[in-house]
Amino acid sequence: MERKNLWAPWRLEYVQGLDQGGGCFICENRERPEDDEKNLVLWRTALSLVILNRFPYNNGHLLIAPARHIAGLEEASEEELAELIKLVRESQEALVRAIKPHGFNVGMNFGRCAGAGLPGHLHVHVVPRWSGDTNFMSVCSDTAVISQGLAELLGKLRQVSEEHNLPGL
Repeated sequence: MERKNLWAPWRLEYVQGLDQGGGCFICENRERPEDDEKNLVLWRTALSLVILNRFPYNNGHLLIAPARHIAGLEEASEEELAELIKLVRESQEALVRAIKPHGFNVGMNFGRCAGAGLPGHLHVHVVPRWSGDTNFMSVCSDTAVISQGLAELLGKLRQVSEEHNLPGL
């Protein structure tokens, strides 16, 4: 079978960053609230951040993380754990109102071998799903097709958040 290429030059930033071992982008976002728009931060609370994944698996892919730089659940306080789950719930509500997914994958990866792109900072993935969103692109070529720009989605999620008082912690 002949190999086909799908060009995705915007992924180069991500791929090159894997070997650089740079800082923690979640902590960098925590320290610069004035850059929330540029850094795709949807919500911030005293304990947590909700950020659009810059390299999403699917449209609307969010990352929910404690503000503190901790690697695992065993390091999280009871308050941080409770807030993470509340933010998962409220993220799902905002996504349903904004882009109407049919379902969600919610998960965590611990350690690089488990798929963690940022193994040093605990975070939860909230990935919207639609019936039929797994197709030949994802199955045959390990490629996701993202149908909406991140800035447009961030604006829509912020609008829904204001209209429905989310997050309601």
